[in-house]
Amino acid sequence: MLKRAVATLTKDSSGENGHSKSSSAPATGDTTPNGPPSAKSTIDSHNGADSPDKKWRLSHIFSGHSLPGSRRSTSRAGSLDEPRPSAVKKAQRIEEKERKAIEQEKLKERIALARKQSDLRAAQIETPDQRARYGEEYPAEWNQHHDGWANIFTICDDAQIGDTVTLRARVHTIRDVSSHLVFIVLRQQISTIQAVLAEESDVITGHMVRWAKRLPLESIVLVRGKLQKPREPITGATTQGAEIKVQQLYLVASPKETLPFNVYDAELVLKKSDDVDSDHGGVESDGEGAPRDENHSIERHEGAVITQRVRLTNRIVDLRTPTAQAIFRINAAICNSFRSHLDKNGFIEIHTPKLQGGASESGSSVFMLDYFGRPAFLAQSPQLFKQMCIASDFKRVYEIGPVFRAENSNTARHLTEYTGLDIEMEIVHYYDAIRVIDGMLKSIFTALRDNFKPERELIKRHFPHDDLVYPEDTLILPFAQGVRLLKESGYVEEDGTIPKEDEDLHTRAEIRLGELIKEKYNTDYYILDKFPSSVRPFYAMEDKEDAKVTNSFDIFIRGQEICTGGQRIHDIEELERKMQRLSILAKGMQEYLEGFRLGAPPHAGCGIGLERLVMLYLNLGDVRYGTLFHRDPRSLPLQKSDADELRHPEASTNPPPWKHPRVALKADGESELRDMQPLEKLIANYGDASNTAWLDDRYKVWRHADTGAAVGYSPFKGYAMIIGDPLCDKTQMTQVVAAFLQFIKKDAKLKPIWMMVCEEVEEILGGRLNWCSLSCAAEERVEDPAKNPARHDAEIQKKVRHARKEGVKIHDYGLSEDVPEEVVRETNERIDDWRKNRKGEQVHMTDVHPWRDMSHRVYYIARDATGKVCGMVVLHQLSPQHGWHIKWALDFPGAPNGTIEHVILHALENNAGSKLTFGASATSKLVAKHGLSKVTTKWLTKAYNTLAEHNRLTNKGEFRQKLGAVEDRVYICYPRHGLSPAGIQAIIGFFKQ
Repeated sequence: MLKRAVATLTKDSSGENGHSKSSSAPATGDTTPNGPPSAKSTIDSHNGADSPDKKWRLSHIFSGHSLPGSRRSTSRAGSLDEPRPSAVKKAQRIEEKERKAIEQEKLKERIALARKQSDLRAAQIETPDQRARYGEEYPAEWNQHHDGWANIFTICDDAQIGDTVTLRARVHTIRDVSSHLVFIVLRQQISTIQAVLAEESDVITGHMVRWAKRLPLESIVLVRGKLQKPREPITGATTQGAEIKVQQLYLVASPKETLPFNVYDAELVLKKSDDVDSDHGGVESDGEGAPRDENHSIERHEGAVITQRVRLTNRIVDLRTPTAQAIFRINAAICNSFRSHLDKNGFIEIHTPKLQGGASESGSSVFMLDYFGRPAFLAQSPQLFKQMCIASDFKRVYEIGPVFRAENSNTARHLTEYTGLDIEMEIVHYYDAIRVIDGMLKSIFTALRDNFKPERELIKRHFPHDDLVYPEDTLILPFAQGVRLLKESGYVEEDGTIPKEDEDLHTRAEIRLGELIKEKYNTDYYILDKFPSSVRPFYAMEDKEDAKVTNSFDIFIRGQEICTGGQRIHDIEELERKMQRLSILAKGMQEYLEGFRLGAPPHAGCGIGLERLVMLYLNLGDVRYGTLFHRDPRSLPLQKSDADELRHPEASTNPPPWKHPRVALKADGESELRDMQPLEKLIANYGDASNTAWLDDRYKVWRHADTGAAVGYSPFKGYAMIIGDPLCDKTQMTQVVAAFLQFIKKDAKLKPIWMMVCEEVEEILGGRLNWCSLSCAAEERVEDPAKNPARHDAEIQKKVRHARKEGVKIHDYGLSEDVPEEVVRETNERIDDWRKNRKGEQVHMTDVHPWRDMSHRVYYIARDATGKVCGMVVLHQLSPQHGWHIKWALDFPGAPNGTIEHVILHALENNAGSKLTFGASATSKLVAKHGLSKVTTKWLTKAYNTLAEHNRLTNKGEFRQKLGAVEDRVYICYPRHGLSPAGIQAIIGFFKQ
């Protein structure tokens, strides 16, 4: 069942175009035959579509769960035995959950109506004093005394019991006890306290209690009440010995859109290290993981799943969590301790330029930019300026500032922008610097240990770790001795090589060395000294006794490097000789070298990565958790507006053609379309191949009232089958997707399955909304038809020559030309012939309707020697970014061999310089993007690989690649637990319909 279902989805999942004879292979077009059914491949074969075990297994996989153990049948190769009873019950629970969800929506509507009626009654019966105790407006005089508002963190003394307090906080969670009583947990940063609101005659009304229950989570409220001692300690709040008896409660601000997750759930989830619900970020089907798993750990609590990708995509909400608040208190404490210790030891804080004329270390790792027509670089370290300060007699300096590294490393340890803690100082001996730096780091560790225990304990709940262990006398180990420790332990690299004393250590070797040092010396903190010259920058001072090594060091925590430092060359002649030997140009470094020509004292220093120090000290697992708003190679996605290159500027969505805001859509989602941009023009402005399917009768088109943006969907068996990206400016995607899904849920009352979407839309659905997503199809794009490799393909050219020899001639009808009615009639007759000759079940998004939206289509009609229409290629105009869609490419019954190749090549040659896409087809590998566990992905991948090979799903793509097409992946997305067995059957039925 799994294989057949994926086959139905991937055997040209867009259903658009291809290459084949009508009688035996799939035709190129919106309608694609699969071939005759067989015992192995047909969906309706025995134990097929209606088999409960296979339905369950398929839905279980697509819902993002790991597949329980199963047995292979001994009687029928490739079939699956009956599932375990617990598995069947689980599938039944999913179905029951969907049924209850529909009932819940109806219940919500009734509740909303009842609330309105309750509000009206309360307005009539409550006294002015009672009404003034709650709502959205609080007494203005409160603002005059805001300095006296309470801080939850300070409410911890029994002596405060009985005091009246006023505080502003967020609603962390609400516990509805009864119609007369509600508990509200309030949150300020890392502190929480329970507030009790109980109905009280003549003071607190029942309507006030009900109003409080409806407060959205994460709302900001202003509360006044009396502190009282709870009956027993409150384990669900940080303040356990006191609670607030609410007397007045006001709403200050509330979320205006659905939260991707709430902070309460995020704090309750338990961290696991087995990655039971992997967020692959594009792990391909060969099973090899990416350098960094975007969800190296998964967090769960009673079904709540919050992946790293979702957290970082929705960083504002994530930063509200007490754990994140605690992490950045530690972050700030490190900077404060760093600054305080160095100030006490005679250092001067400096701020160096971040625009430089030359690279300080390696030109390959700098960001280049245009500085008023001159080349410049973002500083990859303050190294050169620190040394210039020492040459200027500052003696001891430090800086806390940004560092930029243009290194394309998507690992858990690397960022392209981070905060550097840098030191430079005059020395008498090299080890003077090591003693100062070591003392500074230990002062930081002491401050964190003594002053931030609540924060550290809070972080340990989510990132378990032992406190840092280090001796009073820090271990300083020569680099060569560290390498020997690795060798003696039997360590070898993954490629079989053995670490060498004149080469740097890889991360894996560093971690292993940390384990060995912990075993032997019982320390998490140590210094590796005397690094080889070959792995240090040009300014590193060589050891006077051994030129093969340098007076330089790295400092490690838990087996990973946090600091690099050493003594610098201060003699100008020695420095210039070394620069010449290493082929380092002095261009852009004249000012730096000038300081040494004027005389510089011996000096040394170091650089520490703040975020990496935070990560390793707290065992966060990924440096991004210790970064406020991380920057890595995947950050800053292109947000280019389409407005400057639209084919129909008058049909833009940004801004829309009307001047005044649109009224809201009607309840049924339909809108007055007379002022809306025509759908055909939106496709030409913003569309891709899948959007052209919306012109078919089976699709409904929802329109966004504010922008006129469009989304096409087809209601099918309780699901909304959504095909393609929204038609709108890229900057409006998030807004439009949110509004459309609200319509699907509230008005259409359908369950969404969104297919054939691009990377940007998948990022919204998977990254922001935490949907599951995978890809087994890709758009086949030709970037430049003028470079078509098929012109040099012997087999294709042979077919083209044969078609020409048989007298096949092609007639073109461009955008500005009308296709004669006689040609339309003849072509329609041949299309009817083609339909009658099709065999097997059809998988498609639209039927063949070539004459719709003719103003945006180009036609190439082929006739044989007798003048009979024998082939047709139709191009549909898309956005300027995507060019043209080869919508249909058909050779009709009796067409001479080579006709389809002849017409396609003719169409490509006539559009040289324009981008084209054949539409989507199956890919050779399946990619699990988000929300599918590693076990599930591995199982699904194996099944897909077998399927793709057995059914030759990639044949069409291989032909297109001969024509110069390259793959551009598209994704299938659906809400977690949103794809039941009925959903799988709905997808299959939709494409077969």
